[in-house]
Amino acid sequence: FALKELHGIFPWLVESIFGSLDGIIVGWNLRCLQGRTNPNEYSVALDFLDPSGPMMKLVYKLQAEEYRYDFPVSYLPGPVKASIQEQVLPECSLYHNKVQFPSSGGLGLNLALNPFEYYMFYFAISLITQKNSPVTHHVSPSNSAYFILVDTYLKCFLPTEGSVLPPPSSNPGGAIPSPTPRSPAVPFSSYGMHHTSLLKRHIAHQPSVNADPASQEIWRSETLLQIFVEMWLHHYSLEMYQKMQSPHVKLEVLHYRLSISSKHHGSPAQSSYQALHAYQESFKPTEEHVLVVRLLVKHLHAFSNSLKPEPLSPSAHSHTASPLEEFKRVVIPRFVQEKLYIFLQHCFGHWPLDASFRAVLEMWLSYLQPWRYAPEKPPQSTEPLPRSVSEKWAAFIQENLLMYTKLFVGFLNRALRTDLVSPKNALMVFRVAKVFAQPNLAEMILKGEQLFLEPELVIPHRQHRLFMSPTLGGSFLSSRSPAVTDASFKVKSHVYSLEGQDFQYKQMFGTEVRNLVLKLAQLICQAQQTAKSISDHSAETMASQSFFSWFRFTPSEVNGSYTGNDLDEIGQDSIKKTDEYLEKALEYLCQIFKLSEAQLTQMMMKCGTAQDENGKKQLPDCIASENGLILTPLGRYQIINGLRRFELQYQGDTELQPIRSYENAALVRLLFRLSSALNERFADQMEALCSRDDFVGRLCRYHLTNPQLVQKIRYSPVVRDRTSQNWGPRISLRFLASYRTLISLLMIYFLASWFYVGPVGCTFIILTGYFLYAVIMTFFFEGWKPHEH
Repeated sequence: FALKELHGIFPWLVESIFGSLDGIIVGWNLRCLQGRTNPNEYSVALDFLDPSGPMMKLVYKLQAEEYRYDFPVSYLPGPVKASIQEQVLPECSLYHNKVQFPSSGGLGLNLALNPFEYYMFYFAISLITQKNSPVTHHVSPSNSAYFILVDTYLKCFLPTEGSVLPPPSSNPGGAIPSPTPRSPAVPFSSYGMHHTSLLKRHIAHQPSVNADPASQEIWRSETLLQIFVEMWLHHYSLEMYQKMQSPHVKLEVLHYRLSISSKHHGSPAQSSYQALHAYQESFKPTEEHVLVVRLLVKHLHAFSNSLKPEPLSPSAHSHTASPLEEFKRVVIPRFVQEKLYIFLQHCFGHWPLDASFRAVLEMWLSYLQPWRYAPEKPPQSTEPLPRSVSEKWAAFIQENLLMYTKLFVGFLNRALRTDLVSPKNALMVFRVAKVFAQPNLAEMILKGEQLFLEPELVIPHRQHRLFMSPTLGGSFLSSRSPAVTDASFKVKSHVYSLEGQDFQYKQMFGTEVRNLVLKLAQLICQAQQTAKSISDHSAETMASQSFFSWFRFTPSEVNGSYTGNDLDEIGQDSIKKTDEYLEKALEYLCQIFKLSEAQLTQMMMKCGTAQDENGKKQLPDCIASENGLILTPLGRYQIINGLRRFELQYQGDTELQPIRSYENAALVRLLFRLSSALNERFADQMEALCSRDDFVGRLCRYHLTNPQLVQKIRYSPVVRDRTSQNWGPRISLRFLASYRTLISLLMIYFLASWFYVGPVGCTFIILTGYFLYAVIMTFFFEGWKPHEH
């Protein structure tokens, strides 16, 4: 094909592969394409879209001619779209010199992208736009063609070993040129000192561009990373977006809130805020989206950790450091840190309280542990002791302090609202506690907090102190930068650049967070006891099953209540895992926050005060009042999550109870009518017999009355004031409607027939035996209630 023809079909080809931006055209559906189900299509797609495959060769061929393709601004992430539409230039250099009005006076703004950018924009955004793709089978995101391609592109353009492979070029000995700057088609006012491209900074210090060929190709690495970060992480609400502004804009917003913004009404920052006031992006990341971001985080850690050690001589460093090495030095703090922090905050605050949060959790924990992706191997040891975190990571922890502390508090608030009896929820608490309990990690976090809380003695007014950050023009290129190297200043710069100058920091090892940890520890103890009681109940149920369980005739009290739980369907193994996870999590929390055994013992005793004499049944947390028991917020939480419950018993007329599953409905109704007729016919005679003081009266009271028993349960406020009813002497034949009673009688008659005892004789023996039993019981327990089936 001629180059002009390829240029014309390129946008159509990209849309046919990755789908349309509005999601109507699905394209190749790479997110659902797997080698296990579609091996041929899977291998063809990977070969075609490989960094050295036909599609990328076409991209590089078009790149050499400097073609441009329009990408509509309306499909960009919400914060970027709102900024560009108000003519406020985004901080990311990816958008600089690319925004244009449509050529024919159409509606909307466009980005003029080169072929490589256009291809990667579509590839990255297809993860967001293609959410409702038709799926006919279970899809594992980590095995999809899309996931494999992301991993392949990261390894190619952000290599941990060697340099970026040069693209195939049709020009002998030539290289594909980096994008040339273009004059902006729309006048923009930038809301901060936006930084220039790392490539341009590096080339500015080079005597000759051709002296280092890698300097011409690192733009692909930077462009790829910026596109991935912008498309996957740059999504949040208005409040989050304001925190990403420069201090100047944040000060204007503060003035606006204090109603003194009239003086600054004409400033670009103020018009920016008014435009963003109506902005609210509805962003709900999927589990697959989070898994892809975690892949990006893990690779960036490996990429950054592959940085060669700095030479001792600064002059030698300035002449030998390649652009790729400089890129490794700044890749996480400058390109990823802020947007990932906001993305994680959004997920922590909006993700459902279910087990799917595990994906977000693991992505967060992957970012917190860059040492897991360091090239050095841990020393071989025969003892399986946890590896201590090296002191060389102290700078990373301090410059990412909020990632450790504020998000940990966010996780605590989530954990306090989840059902820890569930094995999946217990596993998440265990994972976080295990990571933070790594030796030396808590101490380094505490050191970072102490550095942040150090008083500022140099400049009294904090709001006038410019904390340099990646988004405010701070340079992370090397130690040669004139920026202040004070450790305390770096921590403050990190915190204030992410949360604003008026941020009130909540110490991870302070009293407030420690109280949250104690609440979580108490909740863990309660969950352990609940899991144990469920396990014991399940064991007792299995042990008490008899031959009649096949007929569903298991023993059951008439006034019994439901004692089941969702874990009954999970099994004993899962309950055992829950207990193990919670026990280890509690141990790790004690290590992190230095909880003493006395505190744990006190919590265990507090958890056990609500148990009854069996030590198994627990009542919800409540307080006694003149109107009865009143649930506390903790008690309501316990009931909602199934951690505790009240013992529910039927308090009305036992003859009018709902028909049970082990009773015959027709017999219940028939025997009730018969009993009612007998009670109405002989009511006076039964009353006279029961009022006698001799043995006959006691025997009649034993059979015909239902003495008011001392209730051992705690009544609700409504039931507490209800006057107990006494229905007087009466006959109750409902026990004969029980399947268990009927089967028992049939078996007795069947066994009696083996001894040649007829039905009449067998009935006489049964009545005689029961009469003797009743006489004996009358002698010893006058108030004993006969067992009703």
